[in-house]
Amino acid sequence: MAYEKNCIGKLLSENTYPGRGIIAGLTPDGKKAVTAYFIMGRSANSRNRVFSLKDNGELYTEPFDASKVEDPSLIIYAAVRKLGNKLIVTNGDQTDTVYDLMSEGKTFSAALATRCFEPDGPNWTPRISVLLDFEDGFNYSMSILKSADADGSACNRFTFDYAPLAGVGHFIHTYDHDGNPIPTFSGEPKRIAMFDDVNEFADVIWNNLNADNKISLFVRSIDLATGETETKIYNKNN
Repeated sequence: MAYEKNCIGKLLSENTYPGRGIIAGLTPDGKKAVTAYFIMGRSANSRNRVFSLKDNGELYTEPFDASKVEDPSLIIYAAVRKLGNKLIVTNGDQTDTVYDLMSEGKTFSAALATRCFEPDGPNWTPRISVLLDFEDGFNYSMSILKSADADGSACNRFTFDYAPLAGVGHFIHTYDHDGNPIPTFSGEPKRIAMFDDVNEFADVIWNNLNADNKISLFVRSIDLATGETETKIYNKNN
């Protein structure tokens, strides 16, 4: 049904490889905005990562063992950056593109119009991005940039703008499921049920991600009245 809220634990437990995923939404009590970002990997190079939270609250992917890095180009990047009253969350270096171009007055979608999917054929991994905007209340937007065909010959760009509803979130991820090549995410972001307790929400996500493929998880709540934040980080590599 159109307004059904999916259980995030069930969605994740039934999918061995959603790839990288971003969630944004509002707690059931309507008091906190919440976002989450997780990464998964199948190759040794992709799995050799951890999330690193900086003093300014921004999040970066970093090598777990620098001596084993094969190609950092698509796996090392700023995943979360803050721009004024906005929070940018993405699965690649388009975080910096959004930050830089929005700093110049461009919109979220205009910034992403300068980018396309990742050059990793035959998978053509989509670039997924979320903007949480606290400038005038709270709203959020999601974007996916994905290949128009199996050859990577053109990029299709989709942006979804949401009016937050208490207890409702949206979940977008890079792949529909595992495969070779890996099938690109299809349709709209999935509507999910949110949690008031950020720790419970984070635990449900982490515990239902495939144990072999999960790498790291970031979850943050932002109190809409005070701006106070709470952040949870999980790294399989410790």
